[in-house]
Amino acid sequence: MPAAADIDGADESLVPGSPVRALICAYPGDNMHPGGERLAGTRTLADQAGAMARDLGYLPVTDRPRGGPCTLMGGPMTNYLIRFAYPDGRALWVGSAEEVNSCVTTTNGTVGSRSYVGPGITAAYRTGVWKPTRSDDPCLSSAGRRGQDERMVPEGAVSVVVCGRTSYPGRPSRREHGEQVARELAAALNALDTRPSDNMCQGGEDADDREFRLMFGYRDGPPADVRISAGCTPGIDNDLLQADLDVSVRDRVVRLAPPP
Repeated sequence: MPAAADIDGADESLVPGSPVRALICAYPGDNMHPGGERLAGTRTLADQAGAMARDLGYLPVTDRPRGGPCTLMGGPMTNYLIRFAYPDGRALWVGSAEEVNSCVTTTNGTVGSRSYVGPGITAAYRTGVWKPTRSDDPCLSSAGRRGQDERMVPEGAVSVVVCGRTSYPGRPSRREHGEQVARELAAALNALDTRPSDNMCQGGEDADDREFRLMFGYRDGPPADVRISAGCTPGIDNDLLQADLDVSVRDRVVRLAPPP
């Protein structure tokens, strides 16, 4: 893991500022026998360094990343150290990995993120082109957005996609809403009492099995991802914060959701 970063903003973002070069160092190994991996090669990104820094800088971070449930499959794991060089000669190191369980902390030594970016780093190492791995389906998992450690939904949302489960072919699995709805829903979620997330919840005997995913869009950068579980306590989670689901928020989300 890198030492604490001596770069302004490193306590708020994985990669602050505007680095001009990124050196990716790869250390392949096995997650069942970690430690002692040897350097297998390096890749330098110049034109792509700014885009890589920008995308990593948008990941939600905390000074003490909290773990969550992980599968325990054994298999290959490649550790990465990335050196971001700045115009003034200073540098910032970021440590991350790609592994079969997708359970990795990416850190600059000061703050870290549980958002999984291993496949994107592997692709950049192999091709020299940074392109974060994202799905065309807006309802699939997102890496989250910086600021979700402080608020359930960071400020500035201009849209929201409400994703729901459906068992009928041809039924919409999502509904999209504009800025007014997004801001009102974000305000309702942000008004709730939050606490650090354990990424777990408890269901009752007669639990309501409705589940929704709220993907808040912004003019720039990635969406903020909030999960709603109607029959679970706590029923609201964004991977960093969780809150109890009250009736008013639940009913608002149900009205905005696609037909069951």
